[in-house]
Amino acid sequence: MNRTLLSLAAAVAACGAFPVAAQTVLTTSSWVPPGHALTLAQKEWCELVEKNSKNKIRCNHLPRAVAAPPGTFDAVKNGLTDVSFTVHGYTPGRFVYPQLAEFPFLGDSAEAMSVAFNRVAFKNPEFIKEHEGVKVLAFFTHGPGIVFNTKRPVTKLEDLQGLKWRVGGGMVNEVSKVLGMNVTLKPAPESYELLSGGVMDGTLFPAESVEAFKLDKLVKHATTFPGGLYNTSFVFMMNPAKYDKMSPEEKKAVDDASGEVAARMIGRSWDKFDRRAYALMQANNVQVVKADAKFVADIKGKTSQLEAKWVKDAEAKGLKNPAKLLADFRGEISKLSK
Repeated sequence: MNRTLLSLAAAVAACGAFPVAAQTVLTTSSWVPPGHALTLAQKEWCELVEKNSKNKIRCNHLPRAVAAPPGTFDAVKNGLTDVSFTVHGYTPGRFVYPQLAEFPFLGDSAEAMSVAFNRVAFKNPEFIKEHEGVKVLAFFTHGPGIVFNTKRPVTKLEDLQGLKWRVGGGMVNEVSKVLGMNVTLKPAPESYELLSGGVMDGTLFPAESVEAFKLDKLVKHATTFPGGLYNTSFVFMMNPAKYDKMSPEEKKAVDDASGEVAARMIGRSWDKFDRRAYALMQANNVQVVKADAKFVADIKGKTSQLEAKWVKDAEAKGLKNPAKLLADFRGEISKLSK
């Protein structure tokens, strides 16, 4: 018996002499629901990083967000979480360059728009410089923006007026203003409470959000636009101190999963959920109408000034030839959408 115990003790001591290789743990935070396209895409990114690193890196997905959506950029910057994402427009005035991805009628696929956005942004170092304090993993957008409301069909400019709308901030706020809409800036997760309590009559969202924020039984009407009424730019990011502590092999594992790879992954996830949301809207008798040519032309007439203003603002901040960049961005979307 004593001999057996001594053998066990020796085995344990031997194991202690060869410790299991330590893992680098990345803490991730998401401020959208667990089943949201973004939360799932972030997990998919983590799985790819784990695979690339041969399991030397793993992710710890926090059960709740470390900060409200507008505070997420600084939460990553300050190390409250290692990895997360945010909407540029949630911090008005902070980001100018990413607004190129937020104009009306850009495209019908989140994947195509996200990859195009990523290509243009990473080719121009000013975009990265504007995100000082975090390591940018990818830029991306959601799918085409839709008008949802609880009151009436929206088929012309006048129908947008007289109702109270929730928007997320950024260029969509400027689009709403020039269209004469009565808007309030609130983060996406507050939409259910605002609509169910009658504080707001409608919201501007991609299709996917109807399911994600449980609005399918609240909204009665939806108006779609070719290429979307607006879009929203996002950044997927990491705490730079965490990245800097990694070994060269670990950094490569992260880099190989980021950039265009991550943008495509997130965009594809969003497109899948957008398609699913249309079936859900149909099941809940949400009346979906497509904006006709006159409605689209009226909106273009009102919003074209916003592009000229962005070109001027971006140039003033130091971006070289923003008008060409915007044209290149549209060209990339067109190529990727074929």
